[in-house]
Amino acid sequence: MNATLPSHTAAMTGESPKPEWLRLPAPGSQCRFTGLSQSTLNELTIPGPANDGTPPVKSVVLRKRGALRGIRLISYDSLMGYLNELV
Repeated sequence: MNATLPSHTAAMTGESPKPEWLRLPAPGSQCRFTGLSQSTLNELTIPGPANDGTPPVKSVVLRKRGALRGIRLISYDSLMGYLNELV
């Protein structure tokens, strides 16, 4: 997987670049971009009763063939778009 390199403008101004994907925070901690907990982000990205089976935020799961667990990555743009709709 290719890493996203910071833009020249972001490097010049000292700003951190906007990520494409966010990894779920560790249990008991919050997302550094939104302040949302792992459980809240799961409710927004995994189909279930909290979202009537249709998650409002896009995510993907990376896992090896045959593995039961994987790494959930959340689309930054999708998450920010959803949060901006709430305002």
